[in-house]
Amino acid sequence: MASLSSPGSIFYVLLLILCSSAILFADETKEEVEDEHPFLYEEETGKGPKNWGSLKPEWKICGTGKLQSPIDLLDERVQLCPDLGKLKRDYKPAPATIKNRGHDIVVHWKGYAGQININGTYYKLVQCHWHTPSEHTVNEKRFNLELHAVHESDDGKSAVIGILYEYGRPDPLLSKLIPHIKSIGEEERDLGILNPGVIKFGSRKYYRYLGSLTVPPCTEGVVWTIVKKVRTVSREQVKALRDAVNDGFEENSRPTQELDGRPLWLYTKGP
Repeated sequence: MASLSSPGSIFYVLLLILCSSAILFADETKEEVEDEHPFLYEEETGKGPKNWGSLKPEWKICGTGKLQSPIDLLDERVQLCPDLGKLKRDYKPAPATIKNRGHDIVVHWKGYAGQININGTYYKLVQCHWHTPSEHTVNEKRFNLELHAVHESDDGKSAVIGILYEYGRPDPLLSKLIPHIKSIGEEERDLGILNPGVIKFGSRKYYRYLGSLTVPPCTEGVVWTIVKKVRTVSREQVKALRDAVNDGFEENSRPTQELDGRPLWLYTKGP
């Protein structure tokens, strides 16, 4: 891993993060698609990830983009950057709902559930959802589950925190949600007040890079933060998520994409 600590290098890093918020996209292609039927994950169907870019004109970037996600977090690509600073999270309990979108299970916070601060830009927590197995890999290793906590700034730009899981002790958030996940139909269900603080991050170290949504329309300009510490989830919890989604989406992970020369940073507290 290279060290990235000179003032000029740090300015370059922060400038790139700031510039990510200046990338403009049409409103109709910004959000993750809610209806899964136009795309699938099995390549043999002709609607798998390799063909997403040709399924709809507004999804073209899925095939042509140079800032696509997920990626492999490979040690030899990582540049150490202690000056990125600790991830600043300030979450609040707020009303939430849960919904089966067919291709995944999503929790939406309907009120103000807090925010994160990335280099002075505030992104409010909007929703979280899960992918099985993980989408991001570490040195080509894929994990059993990945949570995406999706945040948006006031001007509509996205920042996502990803957490990787391997089999072990149950995850506290999923423990609260399992009864709903096992019984939910197509209708959105009220969860009452849900505290996002139950999401266990458990590490000050994180990876940072500029990427995209991992489902169509694959919108680019997303600031990704992947927590370095791998958390645990029970086999029963992963099975519940797989059983709940529609047939063909039990494994709802997009393959890793080329880094294409993008910087990949790792924040770790300096000496």
